[in-house]
Amino acid sequence: LYFSAQEGILIFYHIKDLQYEIKICADISQPISGLLFSPDYTSLLLVTDQGTVYSYRPVCSGQAVKLLDTSSSCFLAADFLTPGNNYCVSVTISGEVQVWSLEDGTFLSKLNLGIEVHV
Repeated sequence: LYFSAQEGILIFYHIKDLQYEIKICADISQPISGLLFSPDYTSLLLVTDQGTVYSYRPVCSGQAVKLLDTSSSCFLAADFLTPGNNYCVSVTISGEVQVWSLEDGTFLSKLNLGIEVHV
């Protein structure tokens, strides 16, 4: 079970039978608004309200890697673009949909929907 604390800490609860173990996986120092697993469950996106997206790979047990930083107060949400887990899509409140590479955070494309978006 993965969850985030208000301070931007990603925590893992390993539960087996009546025993559990707590592990702090990453500290990104920003409140996390969303945790999203890739379709194959190899990567976890950590999304903040400030427009920063981090990638965490549970198998590697390393630190969270900053993929993109839109630095936009208009940032609304992000998710994996399927099939696969090579790309991320984000959307702003103003209706701009953006596609990013998860390998290095490169901005690839955008589409303006022309309408305001709400979750």
